[in-house]
Amino acid sequence: MEFFEVLDISGDAGIRVFGKDLKELFVNAALGMFSLITDLKDVEEKEEINISVEGRTMEGTLVSWLNELIFRFDTYGFIVKNIIIAEFLSGKDQSEGEAYTFTASISGEQFDSERHKGKLLIKAATYHKLTIEKKGSLWRVEVIFDI
Repeated sequence: MEFFEVLDISGDAGIRVFGKDLKELFVNAALGMFSLITDLKDVEEKEEINISVEGRTMEGTLVSWLNELIFRFDTYGFIVKNIIIAEFLSGKDQSEGEAYTFTASISGEQFDSERHKGKLLIKAATYHKLTIEKKGSLWRVEVIFDI
């Protein structure tokens, strides 16, 4: 089974992502998103960046994660090849609401139009129909992106 599938959505882009656990689901969502932007086989791991992400819901944390990566691509041209999530924590925050946090190490390089084929220009990950669920032994999410 592939770790993601491209969804046929009129006017936008989407992926259905799978993972054995939440870490793998978040990694696969990010790599699936970047595969919509360029062919990842042409990307090299030249630079490493550490990122921390937090959110009030699992879905909100996923959207924040993907939008942080989109920001890094839009602002710095950084395209991700590999991701290692160091820790994924859930618990209560100070207002006794849910809180999800994780830190990740992303590696990749600056997008180079000479070497990297540009595909879609993704503006943002959205909450549209976003639900993270566990089906059997796999976690699954569908993410729709504004393009």
